[in-house]
Amino acid sequence: MKLGRLNHIGVATPSIEESLRYYRDVMGATIAHEPFDLAEQGVKVCFVDTPDAQGEVGKGTQIELIEPLGPESPLTGFLQKNPQGGQHHLCYEVEDIEQARSWFEGKGKRILGPTRIGAHGTPIFFLHPKDMMGQLTEIMETPKAAGH
Repeated sequence: MKLGRLNHIGVATPSIEESLRYYRDVMGATIAHEPFDLAEQGVKVCFVDTPDAQGEVGKGTQIELIEPLGPESPLTGFLQKNPQGGQHHLCYEVEDIEQARSWFEGKGKRILGPTRIGAHGTPIFFLHPKDMMGQLTEIMETPKAAGH
């Protein structure tokens, strides 16, 4: 299995609206996508594009802002411990999600739940932080469409 590029860094936030202001006013972000709900995962999501090494916006790693949709959201506990929000997970791309899942399982890594469709519309799964140097890790199949 070959790990691909870092697709995004997930940042939990109590307010996507306030976080977008921060990325625009403090960090100088110029492109933000429209927020959307992932009801099946209990979160609202909005991606912020960062530039690549040559300064081309939309080609670098994205910031995925994630806000709970309600008290039953899996983010609720995280935000109770971190009321201002913070880094939630790292997401790496792979060419074949099923091959990656089998590879991680073969290494004895704990996978949290079934493979499902993530915010980019591609299959994803999460790996337990205790098996990944303390970091919740998302593995996603490389998107076929541009802009991700």
